[in-house]
Amino acid sequence: MLTRERTERPVRDVDHGDHLCLAFTDDDERRRVVTAYVSTGLERGERIMYFADRSAPADVVGWLSASGTDPGPALEKGQLVVTTADESYLAAGSFDADGMVTALRHEVRDSLAAGYTGFRVSGEMSWALRAVPGADRLGTYETEVNTVFAGQRASAICQYDARLFTAEQLDAFDLCHPGAVEAQPLHDDGALRLIPSFSEGRRTLRVVGSVDHRTTQALAAALRTALAWPGDIRVDMTDLEFIDLAGVRVLVRCAEGLEPGRRLHVRELAPLLCQVIGMVGFDETEALVVTARKATV
Repeated sequence: MLTRERTERPVRDVDHGDHLCLAFTDDDERRRVVTAYVSTGLERGERIMYFADRSAPADVVGWLSASGTDPGPALEKGQLVVTTADESYLAAGSFDADGMVTALRHEVRDSLAAGYTGFRVSGEMSWALRAVPGADRLGTYETEVNTVFAGQRASAICQYDARLFTAEQLDAFDLCHPGAVEAQPLHDDGALRLIPSFSEGRRTLRVVGSVDHRTTQALAAALRTALAWPGDIRVDMTDLEFIDLAGVRVLVRCAEGLEPGRRLHVRELAPLLCQVIGMVGFDETEALVVTARKATV
């Protein structure tokens, strides 16, 4: 399987050259991301195109109005274009991957020639799940379109509804993007960030920073939120700097409270901490699965 180092960034930090994947399960969260992405582009004097599918174009415009951004002037002068997947991705009656890449390249060029400071685009990708000729080339398109944005005054966010796409599909399409949009953290106090994410196409809680007496309850609250996610709970400890024994106990208690058949997967934990878990016997908890981080040379 193709692998890469996963990079995530908040929507406010999306900049020229970015082609990012947004996997989501919450409509309100998706709306916040899209609204911030579009309104920031308008403020920066960029031209924006939005390709809707399950959302109505009028709803997308309404999101901007509700957030305090008046889309009227931008719509009137063509700085903002909100259309549908049928009129963009599927304008030919099928999906022409090569033609769409060329069309986006022209949009970037024409936007800059018209005096805009950049170009940004976002599309709802649910159309690919219809019986549309050419939809099987979506992965090829996502990979090729990287060349449209890399090094250019342009950016894109591709939206994938994780309630519609399978975990395998999400993982495959995510790998076509150089990075992803970071979801709104469940907790962020400078010492610890707890971020809903996706890994291998599955909902994951990413832990960044330190878990100690100040942040143990925040971890417990985030795990309670994760209980509502389908299937096993996955916790990514790649960016964990420190966790004390109380924090480990929170993980164990969460695992012990799971209904039969569910597991808590603690992944990429530092080898030394894995040893500590074994020494105190926490590894005997049946529903707790701990995977050590590979040592780097």
